[in-house]
Amino acid sequence: MYKFLEQTVEGYMTRNVSTVQRDQNLLALSEMFEQDDFNSYPVEDDGQVVGIVTKFDILKCFAFTPSQMLPRYHDLMSRKVGDVMTPEFIYVSPETRLTRVLQIMVEHRIRSIIVLDSSQKLVGIVARQDVIVALKATAND
Repeated sequence: MYKFLEQTVEGYMTRNVSTVQRDQNLLALSEMFEQDDFNSYPVEDDGQVVGIVTKFDILKCFAFTPSQMLPRYHDLMSRKVGDVMTPEFIYVSPETRLTRVLQIMVEHRIRSIIVLDSSQKLVGIVARQDVIVALKATAND
C-alpha cells in the first residue's frame, strides 16, 4: 500500500481523450455518451479546454420548473454543449499524486478529472477506475 503513496496521474491516466466542442448539440453528445460509455467529456474551443460536460448536465435540462412542467425532448436536445457545460472545472497535472486525486474525487464527488500539462493543454483524463487499478496494483507492496 505504501507504493500507492508515490504513484502519480501520469502512470494511470487515459491519454487518448475524446473531447466535444461547445457548439455541438446535446443530441450528438447524448449519442457519444451512449456509444463510449463515458460519464464526462472535456469541452474544447480552439485547442483549449473551456469546460467539462457530464451526463448529469444533460439530465439537469429535464428538471421540471414552474414555467416548464414537461420539457420537450427535441427542443432541449437541440441546445448546445456550451449552454449546459460546467466552465469551472477541476484539473490536475500528470505529476499530481494519486492520493491527491483520490482526495479531490471524494471531496467533490466527481468521477473523473481532466489532466492538463504546464501549458494548459489537454494530455489526459484520470477516472475513478484508474485510481482503483492503481490501488489494486500496489496492494501487495
